[in-house]
Amino acid sequence: MRTETIIVGEEYGSEYAGKYVFQELTWAKRSRIIQKHTKYHPLTGQVVAADYVAIQAETIIASLKEQPPHKPITLEKLLSEDPTNGVPIALGERFSQIVNRLNSLSQEETAFLYGQSDDKSHVQPSPSSASAKSSGGHQTSLPDNQPKQSSNSSPY
Repeated sequence: MRTETIIVGEEYGSEYAGKYVFQELTWAKRSRIIQKHTKYHPLTGQVVAADYVAIQAETIIASLKEQPPHKPITLEKLLSEDPTNGVPIALGERFSQIVNRLNSLSQEETAFLYGQSDDKSHVQPSPSSASAKSSGGHQTSLPDNQPKQSSNSSPY
């Protein structure tokens, strides 16, 4: 498995100075982290909610194999919203970039984790979606192309 080592100076504070070693996660571990923090609709299976911050924080912790002896990075610190208790933003972003690179997250997956989806559907319509069968079994076009009914025909 791939690893990446970084040496952090005092640019983020003396508390964070030291050597950090990150290791690539297995597919199973990464999938379990995502599943743990994602809620799916019971019938459709579509994502109803996902805690992207928790997914990223747990991925960082799972990948972090070595840190300075006084253990400055914890899950609680990564998830903290208190600026005096949390990890500096720039350091968290640096860790995220390393972990994403190590675990080969695609740009689409990274956008998903950061909630930066372009809001465009990534599902392509099938070629047959341009027409539908009516209850009589006849194929009809979509509303724009439907033939006009003559005045002497009855819909029933």
